[in-house]
Amino acid sequence: MCDRNKDGAYATQAARRRVLQLVANQLHELNYRRISNANNLKPKHVYALVQHWSDQGLSNATMKNRLSHLRWLAEKTNNRSLVKRNDDYGIARREYIGHNRSLEFTDEKMNRIQHEHVRCAALLQREFGLRREEALKFKPSMAHHATHIKIYPSWAKGGRGREVPILFKSQEEALRQAHAVAGSGSLIPADKTYRQFVKIFEKEMLAAGLGKSHGARHHYAQMRYEQLTGFQCVANGGLPPSKMHDADRQKDEAARQVISRELGHERKQIVSVYLGG
Repeated sequence: MCDRNKDGAYATQAARRRVLQLVANQLHELNYRRISNANNLKPKHVYALVQHWSDQGLSNATMKNRLSHLRWLAEKTNNRSLVKRNDDYGIARREYIGHNRSLEFTDEKMNRIQHEHVRCAALLQREFGLRREEALKFKPSMAHHATHIKIYPSWAKGGRGREVPILFKSQEEALRQAHAVAGSGSLIPADKTYRQFVKIFEKEMLAAGLGKSHGARHHYAQMRYEQLTGFQCVANGGLPPSKMHDADRQKDEAARQVISRELGHERKQIVSVYLGG
C-alpha cells in the first residue's frame, strides 16, 4: 500500500512505512493474529494499540504521530471510522498543564452505564486505578481486606500482584457495590466468558463516553498524588518538580514511587503519563 501511494515527502513516506510495520508487529504480539490485511482492521485494534503505547509510557506527541499514520491507512482503505479523535483515546491533553478534566471518570458519565457489572468494574478502575482485566476478574470476597484490596497475580498484567490501600469513602462505596453485584464470584457474569464480557464492557464504555477506560488510572493517580503530597500534580495545574522547593520535590518523588507500585508499574517514570512533569 505504501508502494502504491507516494503521498508526502520522502521522510514522511519512510516514517509512515516504519510506523505501519510497527503497528502490524505489535498487533501480532497482542495476539491479534487473524488480521490478514489492512482492510480487516477495526476500531478495537486501534484502542488496543493506544492502550499498549500508554502502558509503555510513550509521549503524547509520539502517540499522536502514530495515529496520524493510521488515519492515512484508514483513508486509503476507505475505513474512515477506524481511528477516532485523539480525545476518545484519552491522549489529546495528556501532557498539558492545567486541570485534566478530560481524563477523569465523572459521575455523570458513570451513571450512563446500563450494565451493573460493567458499572461496578468501571468504579473499581476509577477508585483503585485498576486495569480493565484486573477490574473484570476482581473477586471482592477474596480481594477485599480491612485496609486494602489485593490484586492476585492471575488477574494482573505480567503476573505482578499487588495491594492498593483503602483510603477514601468513594473506594468503600465502590467495594460495597462490587460485593452486591459479584457475590462470591467476579464481576464477569456467570453466563459469560472473559472474552465475551470484554466485548460487552467495551460497548458500554464507548456508549457512556468513557472510551477504553484507561483514563480511570489517571483519575486514581491524580487523586492519590494529592492525598500523599497535599498539592496538585502537574496535569492538574500544579508545579513541575523542576520548580518545586526541595521539600516538595522530595514529596513528589516519594509519591510517584508509591503510585507506580499501586498501579502495577515496574518503573516510576511511567507515572509521568498520568501526573505530568
